[in-house]
Amino acid sequence: MTPAARIQAAIEILDAIAAAAREGGAPADAIFAEAMRARRYAGSKDRRAIRAHVYDAIRTVRSAPASGRAAMLALADAQPALAALFDGSPYGPALVAADEPRAETGLAAPALVDLFDPLVGKDEQEAMLARASLDLRANRIRAGRDDLAALFPEGEAIAGAPDGWRLPPETAAVQHPAYAEGRFEVQDAASQYASAALDAAPGQAIVDLCAGGGGKTLAIASLTGDGADILACDTNRARLQQLAPRADRAGATRIETRLLDPGQESAMLADWQGRAARVFVDAPCSGSGTWRRSPELRWRLTPARLERHLADQAKLIDIGADLVAPGGKLLYAVCSIIAREGRAQVDDFLNRHPGWTADAGYLPAGIGRAAGAGFLLTPAHDGCDGFFLARLTPPC
Repeated sequence: MTPAARIQAAIEILDAIAAAAREGGAPADAIFAEAMRARRYAGSKDRRAIRAHVYDAIRTVRSAPASGRAAMLALADAQPALAALFDGSPYGPALVAADEPRAETGLAAPALVDLFDPLVGKDEQEAMLARASLDLRANRIRAGRDDLAALFPEGEAIAGAPDGWRLPPETAAVQHPAYAEGRFEVQDAASQYASAALDAAPGQAIVDLCAGGGGKTLAIASLTGDGADILACDTNRARLQQLAPRADRAGATRIETRLLDPGQESAMLADWQGRAARVFVDAPCSGSGTWRRSPELRWRLTPARLERHLADQAKLIDIGADLVAPGGKLLYAVCSIIAREGRAQVDDFLNRHPGWTADAGYLPAGIGRAAGAGFLLTPAHDGCDGFFLARLTPPC
């Protein structure tokens, strides 16, 4: 493909990504993969170049653009070499018309930025879109961090994460045979900190209420040396079905999965009421803390979607509270930097549940900053995805 043809391909893919963002469709990575399958003539260098153009444009443009061309023109305005490829050549983009519109650039729409936690200052916002490292977590059931250091000597230890090992962005770690052997998982440091903050121990009964594909479930199993009984729940069958093969690979033998019907969660967990020593509520959220990895999430968040997330979070944290045994703990977590999903959500919970208290001092030294009754992690301050977590204790 010519350089100009690569630009045109990126424009067409951006059109599809923007439409999916507005309509709640497939994620950008899935759209890109499908687009490349339809362009089998594109070589590996073409695919890499097109992907770079697509994601550079997504990171540049603050909200879903009217067209992929408008997004690419916004990127080209800062890159003369890119602008020169709008040359009208065969298979390339048409010449730029006078006063042709550009998509708006920036981190996010001002109304969205206004929702950030007060701890997220303007000086931190650039880091929210920087390319993220690849973080690995050693699976204690099969390996330790020293093994990762030997496997990937180009990496470095992650501060405060005893099983964490950090590699350069886009390292192909999962292609290593050690991954198939279950010796490590790919997991951002923020999720490793959150899993450790649950303070799980062997012999405990643990519920992961929003397990999804099981990343944090497996981290909890690793931290307990496969010594705890873990119930992993979710309402999404496709995601929950990913956990069983992952658990087999990891050697985690004490995980039970349970598919919950939306709206029937409490009834379907009646046998666990007041029984769990630890409950993890990693609630669905805006994903605003993960923009480094999924920058198109900025394009997807609408006021209506945020309100749905807030309602789900309040419901799930209440359901989780009913599962906690006397003397137990509940960890509420969201990969978000929006105050209403973090500190405000926990404040509301504490108001609804007199006698419950928020713990302190459960994160490694220097990690996180106090945000109301919980803690906020950010890419600039903590070198990880944006994350809010709060550990809560029921009344005696």
